Amino acid sequence: MGKGKKPALLVAVLLVVAMLVCLTGCGGAAQGKDEGKGTLRIGVRDDIMNFSVLNEQTGKYYGLEVDIANEMASRMGYGNVEFSTVTSDDRKEKLLNGEIDCIVACYSKAETRYKNFDFSPTYYRDHPVIMVENSSLITDVSQLMGGVIGTMSGANTAPVLATCLYEQGYIGPNVISNSDEGTQYEGVYVKKIPSYAELSRALEEGVVDAIAMDGSFVPTYINADRSLLDFEITEQEYGVATNKDSELSQPVADAIQSMLDDGTIAAYVDKWN
Repeated sequence: MGKGKKPALLVAVLLVVAMLVCLTGCGGAAQGKDEGKGTLRIGVRDDIMNFSVLNEQTGKYYGLEVDIANEMASRMGYGNVEFSTVTSDDRKEKLLNGEIDCIVACYSKAETRYKNFDFSPTYYRDHPVIMVENSSLITDVSQLMGGVIGTMSGANTAPVLATCLYEQGYIGPNVISNSDEGTQYEGVYVKKIPSYAELSRALEEGVVDAIAMDGSFVPTYINADRSLLDFEITEQEYGVATNKDSELSQPVADAIQSMLDDGTIAAYVDKWN
C-alpha cells in the first residue's frame, strides 16, 4: 500500500512544480495583470483643483486626470499605477529622461511638442483666460497694452496668447526682446513666472497687471476680488503625452479613444466639473 502512494505523490509534486514555473516564468493568463505589465509611471499635477490634487496626509491624488489615468492604465493591462508630481517646468525633462512613462497633466498639444512626444486623442478641451484684480479697474484687454501679463513658464499659454493679441490687432508682429524672464512684444510684456502660486501672488501684489492661464486653473485661483476679461484665446487640447515613437504611444491612444467612445471620459468630466 505504501508503494501504491508513491506514483500519486510524485504526480502531485510535479503538478505543483509546473504551476510554480508557469506563475513565475510564463506569459499566460495565470500571471495576471499585476505581474504581466508591472507598474505604469504617470506624471500628474498636484495643485489643480478638480484635475489633480495631492492630499499630503494620505499621499493620494484626486481629480479628473487621476481617474482618467487609472482607467487608462487598467485598460492597457497594468495592475499598478505610480503617480509622480510634475510641473510645467520639469514634466518635459522627466518624460524624456525616463523618470515617468507618460504625462497626464493638463498638457496641451502644440506643434513644438510633437517633435519630442506623441499625444493621445484629446480628452479635454480648454480655453485659456486672462484674470485681473478688480482693484486694478481693468475691464478690457486694451487697457493692458503697455503693461505686463504674467504667464506660467513652461506652459503653452504665452505663445498662444501672443498670437491671439497679434491677430486681434493689439500688438505688433515683432519680438523686441526675449529671455528666460519674459518676452517684450510691440505693445505688451509677457512675464514668465515659475509656479502658479507665484503667478497668483504676482497678480495680488501688482507685479503684473494681469495673468493668463488655462481655464482649468481658474477654480484654484479665482476669488471675489478677481475677474476674467472678455477675451477669447485659442482653444487648447489636452492629451496624454508619451515619448516619440514609444511602444506605449499606440496602447495609450487606443485606451483613451475607447474611453471617449464608451462615454467614460464624459462621465468623469461631469463628475469633476
